[in-house]
Amino acid sequence: MSTSQSRPLPEGGQARPIMRWGTPVMHRELNDVVTYDDELETLVKDMVATMRAAQGVGLAANQVGEDLKVFVFDCPDDDNNRVSGVVCNPILVVPEGKDRNLDEDDEGCLSLPGVFAECARPDESWVKGTDHTGAPVEFHGTGLLARCLQHETDHLFGTVFGDRVPERVRKKLYKQHKQLLDDYPDDWPASVTPM
Repeated sequence: MSTSQSRPLPEGGQARPIMRWGTPVMHRELNDVVTYDDELETLVKDMVATMRAAQGVGLAANQVGEDLKVFVFDCPDDDNNRVSGVVCNPILVVPEGKDRNLDEDDEGCLSLPGVFAECARPDESWVKGTDHTGAPVEFHGTGLLARCLQHETDHLFGTVFGDRVPERVRKKLYKQHKQLLDDYPDDWPASVTPM
């Protein structure tokens, strides 16, 4: 069960192309958000529009080519309650020791669209940070939401979920993705979204 309070996502952005694994900004720690201004607001609106166009549950700034620690999400928890929000400069906490239960489930990434692999992650997570206005936020997730909060925080520190699976699985993901390239052109999802 999630104790997070869903927060409305800013609307009115434009979908941008999503960066793929291998793009340098996807594989390094990003810069902290230090300025909460109109530029950040525009970025967050565009991220929300991009996430929705791609039919995803979360999106990190580097996935649209920006070097800032911010992600957006709109994702169901274990009880099928949708939780949404914006998190800048996240601090992630997952259970340790005897409280840690791993959930092995399929995981995908909008930066390698169309492919999935089993990835073990803790079945519960908490994230603290600020939203795009600088107000403090905190989210607790179970089920898919727990996975989403971990996945998106990982992105901001240069980790893609392919880094968390065996090399043979990662190679299989790349191979499957190559077979789907016609379905996901370089400017996807901006190219398939009315502007």
